Formats: sequence, C-alpha cells, structure tokens
Amino acid sequence: MVVLNKIYTKTGDHGETALGNGARVAKHAMRVSAYGTVDETNATVGMARLHATGEADAQLAAIQNDLFDLGADLCRPDMEKDAEAEYPPLRVTGAQVARLEAEIDVMNAALDPLRSFILPGGSALAAHLHLCRTVSRRAERLSVELATMESVNPEAVKYLNRLSDWFFVASRMANNGGKDDVLWVPGANR
Repeated sequence: MVVLNKIYTKTGDHGETALGNGARVAKHAMRVSAYGTVDETNATVGMARLHATGEADAQLAAIQNDLFDLGADLCRPDMEKDAEAEYPPLRVTGAQVARLEAEIDVMNAALDPLRSFILPGGSALAAHLHLCRTVSRRAERLSVELATMESVNPEAVKYLNRLSDWFFVASRMANNGGKDDVLWVPGANR
C-alpha cells in the first residue's frame, strides 16, 4: 500500500526523479515522458467521466485503474530482473488487453459501419473521449519509442494500442450510437 505523508520531497529540484526501482533519471528521460503521458491520459479520462453514466462510467473507471497499473509498469525498467525484485513488479497483462478488445467488440457490433472519417466532437462525452484517444496515442508513440531503447512490457504497448481504439468506438457510442457523429467532408471549405 502506498502511504504519502509528505507531498513535496525536494528530491526533484535539480531535474531528476526516481523510477520504480529507485534509479534516478532526468525528468525529461524517455521513460518518464512515456509514463507521464499515461498519467495525462488518465487525467483526460477523469474529465470524460464527468459526462459518463452507467456502464460507460464503470468501464472508464476500470480504465483509470489500468492506467495506474500501466504507469507502475512503465516506471519500472529492467523487466529481465523482475524475478530478483524484493516484491513482484506490477505489469500489465494480456487479460487487461483482452478485456478492452471484448468491450470494443460489443460496442462496435451496435454501430453502423463508417463511411467517412469522423471529426472529434458531437456530445460532450464523445468530444472528451476523442481527447482521451489522442493523448493515449501519444503515450503509445512514446512507449514504442522507449521500447527501441530499453525493455518495455509488450502487453503495455498492446494495451495502449487497444485503448485508443476503445476511446474511438466509445466516442461513437456516446454520439447516439454513431448517429450524431460529426463527419469529415473532404474539401468542404475550399
């Protein structure tokens, strides 16, 4: 369990932060950028939840919890040393990815096929979900870039990839099952 008695520590005053394994790195390190953008994604989900009810809100709550798992995963380098750790590091699992896929499939089955690209917008919930989608895509890009330099849990990257798809399909559901999607009209303002 995490216990935070003091919020400021002054340990980051010189531009460094601690990773999950205790190593100190620059606050602009790629790993910090990746898990920081996961945190940013989580904040956008919190904003979306202001407009969500029922099952959509429950699913978004589960995603927020997963995003904390994902941040914990990404802040812990050296996956190959997990067995040596004092306690097992938290890692995103294939079951979390599979849950997103199942939810996407259920939502998508209720939607008409797309015949145009969709502009981010429509209902307040849909607009917020589109913001979640774009921020999660950035988190994915940073995590993929990090994986070219250091070890990254492949399930974490898969989760981010599915998550942006989840947000897209959920945004269509939030737009009256896709009926109120705002469609792109190529060249409309030439």
